[in-house]
Amino acid sequence: MAVTRFGVSLENDLLEALDNYVKTNNFPNRSQAVRQLIERNIVEKKWQCNNIVAGTVILVHNPEKRDLTNKIAKIQQEYFREILSVQQFLFSPTTCFEVFAVRGQSYKLTELSDKLISLKGIRHGKLVMTRADEEARGLSLRA
Repeated sequence: MAVTRFGVSLENDLLEALDNYVKTNNFPNRSQAVRQLIERNIVEKKWQCNNIVAGTVILVHNPEKRDLTNKIAKIQQEYFREILSVQQFLFSPTTCFEVFAVRGQSYKLTELSDKLISLKGIRHGKLVMTRADEEARGLSLRA
């Protein structure tokens, strides 16, 4: 495969974060790390379609913020078909780790996670998905 070289300009903190990523993941160089990050992004973007997927939405927030917990509950009601279960773990009085088990069309789960993660007061959020339709498991619903 042909390789093309190009230059990239980064702020010092981003360059330091990239170097830490290279070291932590044992990449031989920055190029390999950037290649992997780009490929992972491309794969994640492919989920923006109608595939049936299962996954988790992970949130870290302050459970004492009533307005935030009310907004989370309202979104849960809106997506009750996609949310299979929710677990909350209190790490401290001001830190809640919340895990949503989800299943549905990938675009719908992405929409759900975007709504949750973008709420003011969410410290961290992430969506992880994997394909969960019958054909992905080697089964067919067709006779």
